[in-house]
Amino acid sequence: MSRAAVVFDYQGKDKQGANRKGEISAASVLEAKNLLRRQGISAQKVKKRQKSLFSGREKKINAADISVVSRQISTMLGAGVTLLQSLEMIAQGTSKPGMRRLLSSIADEVRAGTPLSTALRKHPLYFDDLYCDLVETGEQSGSLENIYDRIATYKEKAEALKSKVKKAMFYPIAVLVVAFIVTTILLVFVVPQFEEIFSSFGAELPAFTQFVLGISRFVQDFGIFIGMGIVGAGFMFVRAHRKSKALRDRVDATVLKIPVVGEILQKAAVARFTRTLSTTFSAGVPLIGALDSAAGASGNAVYRDAILFIKKEVAGGLQMNTAMRTTGVFPDMVTQMVAIGEESGAVDDMLSKVASIYEAEVDDMVDGLTSLIEPMIMAVLGVVIGGLIVAMYLPIFQMGNVV
Repeated sequence: MSRAAVVFDYQGKDKQGANRKGEISAASVLEAKNLLRRQGISAQKVKKRQKSLFSGREKKINAADISVVSRQISTMLGAGVTLLQSLEMIAQGTSKPGMRRLLSSIADEVRAGTPLSTALRKHPLYFDDLYCDLVETGEQSGSLENIYDRIATYKEKAEALKSKVKKAMFYPIAVLVVAFIVTTILLVFVVPQFEEIFSSFGAELPAFTQFVLGISRFVQDFGIFIGMGIVGAGFMFVRAHRKSKALRDRVDATVLKIPVVGEILQKAAVARFTRTLSTTFSAGVPLIGALDSAAGASGNAVYRDAILFIKKEVAGGLQMNTAMRTTGVFPDMVTQMVAIGEESGAVDDMLSKVASIYEAEVDDMVDGLTSLIEPMIMAVLGVVIGGLIVAMYLPIFQMGNVV
């Protein structure tokens, strides 16, 4: 088993005798020195980067950053700037130190004659197999400029879709969490103040007020244990979710059954599948390899397994639209469009159109869900918080009536 790559800082001299320093990813110091030697750098010092107490302050490189860089490379290549100059200019212009070091490292390898796809594969945390395969295809066909335009478009569409899905998933959860926190604060700190006032009344309290006071006492007595239990259960679930593929697959299958949200996730999975397959297929990647990439990019285990099944059937000689229909997870419109594409020899165009349709549907459904949820959440908050207020003032109102 190969060792995982780590980051080494190096200092040395290039073939012209100029001082060079930077970072390089390798499995060992020896491998790092060998890689530097291939780049024409005589390493004088190679040291494994130590984790700093302040490293957490540095902004991490995320998928959106890679999307922006991809578009910048595409634009510069289209303007006639060489690949090496493009990498160097983008590295100098970025505000993130991590991105600057990453691009400088890639530029160093390209300068030493390493193919861009090979240099990118040394950073799998930021450039997945699909990205590297597309770049390699562009290098082999001599159309890196066109390929990077497709990559940039693909990454931008993927990030936009991811943002919409996150909004659909986390917006209502965030609001409900805030509502839960506000309600807990009222029960723990505000309601007990009223209870002290009520104790001096010497009269029986309304049933609703007694019910709220009972909840308040329960939260005060057992709330810490309930909170610890919820946090512990959440921690255990997250840990098990990371380690267990079976659990992840079960969760993926379950979330698809959630009303409205499940439909959004299904349409998003179809959009990812068709967009990925369209991008790879149009770039000249063989269909079997394109299906492999699409399976990894689908974002859901149900669709991943279905796409792998399609790959197996297509490898056996079956038409893709027939294999898709067999899985039972793709809408009829999608399979019909693919069938038309296979008959006309324009599968990539049809898949691109399907992807655009489903991306637009996800967009509309998320906006609709947000518009639907906002008044519902306001109503729930009004009932909960308003109910607490009414419960606390009800005895005071009754005393006023008696007087």
